[in-house]
Parts: sequence; structure tokens; C-alpha cells
Amino acid sequence: RPDFTTAAEVTRRINEALNDEAAAATFDPSTIKVKIPEQYQGRLIQLVAIVESLDVAVDTAARVVINERTGSVVIGEHVRISPVAIAHGSLTIEIKTDNAVSQPGPLAPGGARTVVVPERTVVAKEQMGSLINVSGSTLGEVVRALNAIGVTPRDLASILQALKAAGALRAELEII
Repeated sequence: RPDFTTAAEVTRRINEALNDEAAAATFDPSTIKVKIPEQYQGRLIQLVAIVESLDVAVDTAARVVINERTGSVVIGEHVRISPVAIAHGSLTIEIKTDNAVSQPGPLAPGGARTVVVPERTVVAKEQMGSLINVSGSTLGEVVRALNAIGVTPRDLASILQALKAAGALRAELEII
């Protein structure tokens, strides 16, 4: 799948491997032009073998795939949801994020520093239907909370479709 981020990474890796500025990405995310460096003139096979063997981190789209028939749900790592309130029948979801401060001790190594660490609490309940505000959470947390109370694949698909329709699901949704 052509992608500008992946094209930039491929270009960087080729230039790094050849120790030269031989590769350049174009305005087309599926094309990278490579000038044949002087040391590879007449040795095109070796050049192609080097380029072909490079490991490149591929940029993946945020995607959720649901197979309603089997109940399978596959969630990509980049999937997020925007702040939203969710209620489905008698199910409610509450995701709460508290920020804690982690401060190194007085004898910590020189590179240690104070950081803010998010601590999330996920609770799913079956009760009288009411809206619950969900913000700054991953879709994985929502799905885990729903699975904890035994939501059916059909209910999960309905909730995910509603999140997408509301604009809160920041991912592609594919139902097969």
C-alpha cells in the first residue's frame, strides 16, 4: 500500500545502506528513484540485492476489522477514539485517565527525570442505560471492557459502527 511515510523511510534506509544520497522519494508514494552509485556501475544485481534485503518499518493505517459471523475483531495498534459518550442497551463503559508523576530518587543516574505517567481505569457495567463519557482512550480498552461483560460480536459491531458514524473512531472500519 503506497504511503508517503513508508516512502520516506525506504529512501532513508537506502541512503543509509549505500552511505550516499542515491535515493529520492517522488511525489508519488509508490515510487523511489535510485541513482546508481559509481561503485555499483556494472554491478546492478549487487545494488538491487542490497536494496531488496533492507528492513523497513512500514507505516500502517489505523484499522478495525470485524467478522460478525465468527466474532473475530482485529484492532490495529494505531486505533484511537476521540472523547465520546457510549451507551448500548443496558451496557455502560467508563474509562478514566488519571495522571501520576514519577520522580526519580536522589541517587538515580544522571539521565533520570521526572515524567507524567497516565494511569487508566476501565470499568464496564451492565445496568440501567446511561451515557458515559469516554475520552483519551484506545479502542482496545473499550473492547476489553465490553468483552469483560460478555458483549456479543453483533453488539460490538454495532457500537463500533456508531463510534465511526459519530466521528469518534479514528480508524478505518471494515466489517466482513
